[in-house]
Amino acid sequence: MTSLTGTPLYATAIALTVIAVLLPLLLWSRVRGPAAVRGLVRCSMVVFAQVTAIALVFVAVNRSENFYASWDDLLGTGDYVVAAHDLGPDGLGGRKAADLPRVRQEFRPDGAFGGRVLTAQVDGTVSGVQGDVHVWLPPQYEDPAWKDRRFPVVELIPGMPGTGTSWFQGLKVHEVLEPLMKSGKIPPFVLVSARTMLLGGTDTGCANIPGKVNADSWLSVDVRRAVTDTFRVSDRAGAWGVSGYSAGGHCAARLAIAHPDRYAAAVSLSGYNDPAQEPTSLVGRDPELRRSHNLLTMLTSAATPPPVALWLSGAQKDGYEAGQALARAAHPPTVVHAERVAGGHNIESWVRQIPRTFAWLGTRLKAA
Repeated sequence: MTSLTGTPLYATAIALTVIAVLLPLLLWSRVRGPAAVRGLVRCSMVVFAQVTAIALVFVAVNRSENFYASWDDLLGTGDYVVAAHDLGPDGLGGRKAADLPRVRQEFRPDGAFGGRVLTAQVDGTVSGVQGDVHVWLPPQYEDPAWKDRRFPVVELIPGMPGTGTSWFQGLKVHEVLEPLMKSGKIPPFVLVSARTMLLGGTDTGCANIPGKVNADSWLSVDVRRAVTDTFRVSDRAGAWGVSGYSAGGHCAARLAIAHPDRYAAAVSLSGYNDPAQEPTSLVGRDPELRRSHNLLTMLTSAATPPPVALWLSGAQKDGYEAGQALARAAHPPTVVHAERVAGGHNIESWVRQIPRTFAWLGTRLKAA
């Protein structure tokens, strides 16, 4: 089936729009028949022109921002969950991370990004999820002077809707960071972005829900293993961070709070504490899951404060208050930076924050 972000669909949408504009110009006065028939034909041409114009705008915006990668994503028919066993509170199903078999993955260049972004289909043997994972390597990765160095990693979580390439195609995070890494203003990170739309158009909240989906284990165990076993990166928690925007911001903070043994820092841009703030949230529909996955509840109910650092930023009534609430509730060694920013709930606002947030991550994540 034609890709939603591919050139053939885009070209088809343009051609249909051109035809829709030309039809009334060429045929309006040539329509024959009774008045009712002429009116119906002319109305049909107007409606056709409007529909094709709307379709072209949708295809163009989606092509640019990559909200939906496939028709399954758009129609909500995609299902990347093979199994969803109860894996317990640590998401490992009673196993130890050190005992899991190695998962060396073959990543290949994604042509949409000139080969700088690599991609692979990963079979999540722990989570029961199968999905695409994208990896960007910093300019220093192939530098002979760095051949014996391991790199820190930042996982990137998109909002809803969003795909594994949303951070690269919409926010263009690699294009923003590459010159800053070359100049030394920001330390080099390996960037990893995995599929998070696992059940059609439903938001999983990056949570494990037995019988439904193990999104947490997919991101924090399987994707992590595929990257650490394939690339020259550190597997230490102190070398791993996670960053997200909107629903992805909630996920990023949740993963760090839940797994300080896997992540040292998280960035949430325009995120929220209550999972029910995302209308499609699978977690938000269940009262107990909603309570237990509220970031404020997670932070305050932890037996000991998690040793993680959180950056939470957003406009007023768009993430700032949520960040303030977490900052007030946090106790050392948990560190929370809550910041109010200008701008709305949009890509432009999040792109502007990339340099500062990644500079901050550079002070928190160390590969050695």
